[in-house]
Amino acid sequence: MLGQLRSAVLLLCGLCLSAFAFLPASIAGEVKLARDEAGNVRCTIDGKLFTVYRVQPDQPKPFFYPVIGPAGKPMTYVFPPVRPRRGEYHPHHRSVWIAVDEVNGVDFWAERGKIVNREIRIDVASGNPAVFVAVNDWLGPNGKPVVRERTRFAIYADRMIGVKLTFEAAYRDVTFYDTKEGLFGVRVNPQIRERTGGGTIVNARGERGERNCWGKRAPWVDYYGRIDGVLQGIAMFDHPENFRPGRWHVRGYGLFAVNPFGERAYTRGKLPPAPVKLPRGKTLTLRYGVYFHNGGPEEGKVAERYRAFVEQLR
Repeated sequence: MLGQLRSAVLLLCGLCLSAFAFLPASIAGEVKLARDEAGNVRCTIDGKLFTVYRVQPDQPKPFFYPVIGPAGKPMTYVFPPVRPRRGEYHPHHRSVWIAVDEVNGVDFWAERGKIVNREIRIDVASGNPAVFVAVNDWLGPNGKPVVRERTRFAIYADRMIGVKLTFEAAYRDVTFYDTKEGLFGVRVNPQIRERTGGGTIVNARGERGERNCWGKRAPWVDYYGRIDGVLQGIAMFDHPENFRPGRWHVRGYGLFAVNPFGERAYTRGKLPPAPVKLPRGKTLTLRYGVYFHNGGPEEGKVAERYRAFVEQLR
């Protein structure tokens, strides 16, 4: 009897271990969040810096910088850039950020409006994921608020940042006009750019390159290449529960963004403009993710991580 019980326990343990083998890499490691002297949110994974969410009032919008990949390499554009190539310096591309053009006529993408942090709340300071909420007001050139943004960032130990973004028409009616300039963006490390770094752009349907991925819809896109000789990638995820599938503003010079507000802009006029109107007091919630991984999409298990992301950001 004792032998049968021992066998049953061993079998159960084996089944549990087998089950854990199929869970995403995000189950391992510890993420910690803390505010620094300037009020920024500093994020470490297993004691090593991953990223900092920067909210200094002298900046035109909050953004994540730096972002350190799993091999210890910087994954995004150095800001400000060192010796930028002519025509490739975009001062509004601040590593990882949220902004969009043409909100009630104000261009927040190019920083003609200012996004000001009003509140940071750390909900889970240590865990997997660690979680914080940022409340930001989007101000027009006259300093008056246009729309309020409330974003929940869930940061996982496998370097996936889940973004649950809610726009609230807290001050007036809000219209998001049809534009290609938005919304959740990354500027990749120049070493992995398709145009000059030998990097690769591929989407969930297997289409490759800026020419075949720009402006299209897909559940995810991966942008990968070698940083200091080490193959690294950045995958971005579009959640299927968003009100409209996003289109990919992904460029060979290193811009990488997903945007649901550009039906006419991304189809070069083949579809009519589709502005999104938000009456005062109403909200619009969107969900995205960005995943910094080793290798290309296969080694990084991007498709598997996307499936986990969909369940995690309900």
